[in-house]
Amino acid sequence: MYRNKRLKIRKEDKVYRLKEIDRDVLKKWYYLLTLGRKLDNKAPNYLKQALGWSYHAPYAGHDGIQLAIGQVFEKGKDHLFPYYRDMLTAISAGLTAEEIILNGLSKKGDIASGGRHMSNHFAKPEWNIHNVSSCTGNHALHAAGVARAINYYGEDAVAISSQGESSTSEGYVYEAINGASTERLPVIFVLQDNDYGISVHKKDQTANPRAATNFEGMKNLDIIYCNGLDVINSMNAMTLAKKRVKEEGIPVIVHANCVRIGAHSNSDRQDLYRDMNELLSVQGQDPLKKFRQRLIYSERFTEDELKEIDADVSKDISNAHKKVIKMEDPDPASIYDFVIPDAYVTEKYPEGIPAGDSGDKMRLIQALNTTLKSEFRHNEDTFIWGQDVANKEKGGIFNVTKGMQQEFGAKRVFNAPIAEDYIVGTANGMSRFNRKIRIVIEGAEFADYFWPAMEQLIEMSHDYWRSNGQFAPNVTIRLASGGYIGGGLYHSQTIEGVLTTLPGLRVVYPSFADDAAGLLRTSMRSEGPTLFLEPKALYNAPAAEAHVPEDFEVPFGSARKRREGNDMTILTYGNATHLSLRAAEKIASEKEKEIEVIDLRSLIPLDKASILASVRKTSRVLIVHEDKVFGGFGGELAGIVSDELFEYLDAPVKRVGSEFTPVGFNPILEQAILPDENKVNQAAMELLSY
Repeated sequence: MYRNKRLKIRKEDKVYRLKEIDRDVLKKWYYLLTLGRKLDNKAPNYLKQALGWSYHAPYAGHDGIQLAIGQVFEKGKDHLFPYYRDMLTAISAGLTAEEIILNGLSKKGDIASGGRHMSNHFAKPEWNIHNVSSCTGNHALHAAGVARAINYYGEDAVAISSQGESSTSEGYVYEAINGASTERLPVIFVLQDNDYGISVHKKDQTANPRAATNFEGMKNLDIIYCNGLDVINSMNAMTLAKKRVKEEGIPVIVHANCVRIGAHSNSDRQDLYRDMNELLSVQGQDPLKKFRQRLIYSERFTEDELKEIDADVSKDISNAHKKVIKMEDPDPASIYDFVIPDAYVTEKYPEGIPAGDSGDKMRLIQALNTTLKSEFRHNEDTFIWGQDVANKEKGGIFNVTKGMQQEFGAKRVFNAPIAEDYIVGTANGMSRFNRKIRIVIEGAEFADYFWPAMEQLIEMSHDYWRSNGQFAPNVTIRLASGGYIGGGLYHSQTIEGVLTTLPGLRVVYPSFADDAAGLLRTSMRSEGPTLFLEPKALYNAPAAEAHVPEDFEVPFGSARKRREGNDMTILTYGNATHLSLRAAEKIASEKEKEIEVIDLRSLIPLDKASILASVRKTSRVLIVHEDKVFGGFGGELAGIVSDELFEYLDAPVKRVGSEFTPVGFNPILEQAILPDENKVNQAAMELLSY
């Protein structure tokens, strides 16, 4: 049953044997197995009647391992991340027939998401049964992250990630297992192996016949192979796995051989890729039928006793159906609820404007470093990790986190693997442990390298909405952004044009040291995810210096007027703010035209009121940003102005930004591609003379 590289089963290990198991326990198991199967069989009927359950992934053939997962899970203590085929896992963990049907019919009262997420995605956040998305296996990272918190806070608990064997083909699953073994995290990774990823056989997924074998070379990792069709065998495997995790302080993979009796889902025709012999063979391996036969043959139960349980199950499902079918559907007006949590209220500086020259004068990099340290002292449940953030005197590529590990210790400030998915995904997971936790990550060493983590960022963006307000990752993602450093590809791009298309995220982009400090403090004190884009060319630039008051705060969605004017408005942020200010000063001195410069600071949420007020006054708008003009954030700004203030405009809305090319390495190429003061000046003069 067990194939384990280093540990053997010991006498003190608990082993279930059918004849020794209490009858009440066996009765409960049989009830749960039967309840799950009847619901699994009933689900397609709801779709046929156009009542719901439009996505259903039948679990029949996974019965043994799914029952076992739910039975070893301790609700409110352990953390369970089920996948879309885990109906019986959820039932075994404690969900009722009513809760399962509520989810299947996407009712308002669905405890997983209130009908916002796909049916057959079961959760109960109040018990730590987490709401996960449809991306196969991505929650393995979240399980590793919450396990990190379990370790840090010394909890007697484990995280369980349940998924199909094909998910191990995903890079982020490898990252999760690799990271968990490196950090010795208390995670059980359950791989339910039914041979197929939809229609793709596992021989096309991996050279090894069992996916778990791919991980056998990892240190600090145990692997248990079991028969996922067999209830007793699976219970022994999961019980042993949990004991190993707790006693040895290392993660364990449980590889469970299963069969998929039904199709992948209700939209799949398995007869197109499985022949009749195979389909008949898997039906003959039905775990529920075999367990029922064993209970009778071992004389633990009579057939009449089991029929009585069958009747109880049918009655319970009927009652649940009658109750759920009358319940409310979601309200269409609720779609705007729980897009992103309310931000921290900046009472001390409600407009995010410092009074005079109070506070020390700092460069932008110093303002970030000082604020990070201040917030780590303010909230002891704050953590930061990323690549190179904590190596002796080095604090990230640009030394923004210098001195932090020395002051706050290696458990709060530490390095991560070069694996952006792991950095972001474990932040999501760790923040699930407790709402008081605040996490800052360097999502990548340069914003250009952030793309491998985009799946995790998208996951993070709709966690709050998808869970119907039950969970939001409290994570600030720092990204060194932009050009003007001669960095070329992967060191000079700015990516806000993509990030601002995702609802559920905040995106901020400061231009000066005081705003950098204030926005970072607000980000770290708020619930929900924030992208904090740092113009790295300004880290040590004298032009970005500012007096930074102690505990300075800048609210989200509040622009800052950097220059007064009546003849034209420039909307800008980041590096482009300084180009705009210099161009405005030059035009004022040479042409006696006063240009108002609005530093947006916060892109999402956006201070639309300040934008519209300025445009009403000046009637001319120039949008200046470092990103590409085509597809850049300026297009959205132009759309807002045109839609809402067309009658106020005395000239077309004009934009200045990068060319629609990558940013080149040679300074001559970079200069030709990125906006500069001359380009801003020329565009402004054209607009003024229109």
